[in-house]
Amino acid sequence: MSALVLFDFDGTLADTAPDLAAAANRQRTHRGLADLPYEALRPYASQGARGLLRAALGMGTDHPEYDTTRLQFLTDYAQASTQQSRLFPGIAELLQQLQDEGLTWGIVTNKATHLAEPIVEFLGLSERSAVLVCGDTTAHAKPHPLPLQHAARLAGFGTHRCLYVGDDLRDIQAAHAAGMPAIAAAYGYVDKDEDIGAWRAEATVDSPQALWDAITPLLARLRP
Repeated sequence: MSALVLFDFDGTLADTAPDLAAAANRQRTHRGLADLPYEALRPYASQGARGLLRAALGMGTDHPEYDTTRLQFLTDYAQASTQQSRLFPGIAELLQQLQDEGLTWGIVTNKATHLAEPIVEFLGLSERSAVLVCGDTTAHAKPHPLPLQHAARLAGFGTHRCLYVGDDLRDIQAAHAAGMPAIAAAYGYVDKDEDIGAWRAEATVDSPQALWDAITPLLARLRP
């Protein structure tokens, strides 16, 4: 019986942090500030504008200029979101292996549709992915289970035949809330001080090349 493997996008399938960090540094440039090192911004890439603006400018959502700065960040990012973004090494091969084994895969991201779709298409995933659910597709974003439940329904699967792979605590929380086992992608945008074990994922991998060996035993445990 087939199953559906769902993936987070940023930090799991695609290495989009270079373009996100560049957009964050542009907000510093607008203020006459020097760029921060890429390494200082990378761990916040999965947190979107909120995390990156906090890292780049120390700007929280309660800052009076936050909304204006967020819009500028998103504009700058949209104009250059495919400059350096690439699939992580080994991901293309993994997706092909899933298809060769008769498995279905899709993407569930908190990225807004107008930002996600151009990158997904640029990376050649649009026609291969069974489903793309974005942060504004449903009424709630992860860690709420609704995006994963919606993705399963669109792809024609019950949630008991799905698993989810992501690089953020919210991914694991959303998967468990939706009744899916989860794999933590430790190679993604995880802070070095983060205790990934506390996320309680069913498996943790340190590289995309290790995903297949983590996915197959979980598939065997899915209910028929």
